[in-house]
Amino acid sequence: MAGESKTAVIAAIVGNLAIAVSKFAAAGFSGSAAMLSEAIHSLVDTGNDALMLYGIRRSAKPPDDQHPFGYGHELYFWTLVVGVLIFAVGGGMSIVSGVLHIVNRKAAEADVWNYAVLGVAAVFEAISWYFGLRAFRKEQAGRGVIETIKVSKDPTTFSVLLEDSAALVGLALAFAGIYLSASLGMPWLDGASSIAIGVLLCAIALVMVYESKGLLVGEGVTRATAQGIRELIAVEPDVESVGKLATMYLGPDEVMLAVEVHFRPERSGDDRRRSITRMTRAIQDKYPRIRHVFLDASWLGGA
Repeated sequence: MAGESKTAVIAAIVGNLAIAVSKFAAAGFSGSAAMLSEAIHSLVDTGNDALMLYGIRRSAKPPDDQHPFGYGHELYFWTLVVGVLIFAVGGGMSIVSGVLHIVNRKAAEADVWNYAVLGVAAVFEAISWYFGLRAFRKEQAGRGVIETIKVSKDPTTFSVLLEDSAALVGLALAFAGIYLSASLGMPWLDGASSIAIGVLLCAIALVMVYESKGLLVGEGVTRATAQGIRELIAVEPDVESVGKLATMYLGPDEVMLAVEVHFRPERSGDDRRRSITRMTRAIQDKYPRIRHVFLDASWLGGA
């Protein structure tokens, strides 16, 4: 999964950088607010994807004395930063640009270069979108799109797909704004399409910020997984009951588990220790993401 996410992010960086350069050139020639918004959008996406790539690399750092459980949450932090940047820089600047364009009543030039750039950009965005979709599909596992975004613990899988989907819709809005503005003689339509692009980016950003915030604060496994863990522990003959169970994702593929285990009083200390070893092995075999298992059985005392 990590490899798919990284490939999708790198593909997005390369595509968005090439697209941003071409859009800025087209915006300069035509004076289109929608094209300028799209250029800003692509440039922001390039920087954001670079931040996500940085987060992926930082999250892979091994544990040390200051961070004994590793750096997995760095990925969540940088995805949160990306969401804020998309909202403030991408969405905000696009809306402001559109409003200024409407106020100034400047008509865009619907020349062949604008349409050529939009066409080339659509091809690059579609390629990047494909890599994002492929990574998202592996995370999806038969679930719906919204459900997958909610339960995903790797924000890069849905962030790249959301960004690229917004980019494709933005290209369609930019095309409509430029074409209708020129053909109908209504310059405000170009500005309106820029505002629509900005609103779209803000909506995407809010989803990313909300989901990343939850992961950064600390999310646990699903109820079904927690119940499965309880069942694995309960079948142990030395276990009398299972108490509190808590989990937290330290990264997309790393979970910490802490659980109270009440052993039968007649069992010896050696029996209990062997039981703990079996339970830990069974849990990690079925749920390989659970890298850290802490079984609270300190009350065993002098058995």
